[in-house]
Amino acid sequence: MSNPVYITRTSSFLPLDPVDNDAMESVLGMTGTKPSRTRKITLRSNGIKTRHYAIDPQTGEVRYTNAQLSAEAIRALTDDTFGLKDISCIATGTSIADQLMPNHGVMVHGELGNPACEIITTAGVCAAGATALKYAWLAVRSGEFSNAVATGSETGSIVLKSTRYAAETEQQAADLEARPELAFEKDFLRWMLSDAAGAMLLQNRPNATGPSLRIDWIDVTSYANEMPVCMYAGADKNADGTLAGWARFTHEEIGRRSILAIKQDVKLLNANVIEYCLTKPLTKIIEKRKLRAEQIDWFLPHMSSEYFRQPIADGLEKMNFGIPQERWFTNLSTRGNTGSASFFVMADDLFRSGLLKTGQRILGFVPESGRFSSAYLHLTVV
Repeated sequence: MSNPVYITRTSSFLPLDPVDNDAMESVLGMTGTKPSRTRKITLRSNGIKTRHYAIDPQTGEVRYTNAQLSAEAIRALTDDTFGLKDISCIATGTSIADQLMPNHGVMVHGELGNPACEIITTAGVCAAGATALKYAWLAVRSGEFSNAVATGSETGSIVLKSTRYAAETEQQAADLEARPELAFEKDFLRWMLSDAAGAMLLQNRPNATGPSLRIDWIDVTSYANEMPVCMYAGADKNADGTLAGWARFTHEEIGRRSILAIKQDVKLLNANVIEYCLTKPLTKIIEKRKLRAEQIDWFLPHMSSEYFRQPIADGLEKMNFGIPQERWFTNLSTRGNTGSASFFVMADDLFRSGLLKTGQRILGFVPESGRFSSAYLHLTVV
């Protein structure tokens, strides 16, 4: 018999002061000799007003590692009644860890210094945080542990610094005017991604006072069997669509060809993201879980850009699962696109908003364009 599992505490850690649109380039650096012509065009499409970076704007030095961000978020879950010593299991998810090895989770454990416990790290892109949360949920649900902590974290700014990218061309800027979705390619991704960490404490009983979020189910679906790679880093794409990993290149080639830069196949993304991250998986989930749109009180979509708001809304309507946008909850404009931390940061803001009422149902949506995966999370306020 499985045990019910409750999110009893949420937290987020957003490093340093918010960075507005005009200050972004001074923090990340210029990719050429002149300020970017594409930044304002990109920002008009993505709707982000402020975001946070782990980079000191005065010195350009990295103030927080990815592991340190996660550790700060976990510390924020603790108090006199539940401390670091009480944690039984930590599941972490991130897109790009601070190092190739050891894994991100053990580095977080080392930062915390809490007693020995089980550690797991899930890899991926945006869905990495959701898969870490699923591991923590299953660990408590099975009865293996009475509690577990899950995290999602990103330090995208470190790989978005100007030294990672080739200079922009006039043609890129001209193309961007005509097609805003080009904001996802190479240098344009610099205006999309930001840093944060979020954490959740899962327990086998709800809070004695105040709200908790019961995890009803988490469904993760990959269509890598049908779809090629779309978003990637530490590799280059071959003419046939396969990837050549970083270890195949010399040190000189890694720099000259921006192998470590984050890249995205925008044509592939725009042609397939709604079908393979929204309509195909959610249609099956609706049937499996007997879902109806009117049952959903809060819809938390991870959107990399406001550019995708209307396509998501249209996709839901096409499925007869339209959710009025007054029931959508997103903090993209003030937190930025925080990747695998996004659902944690959204849920934390909602949890602390005072908007939640007993019995309300939350549907989280985390699409991932790495090779077209998605996570859907259903929570109930108790």
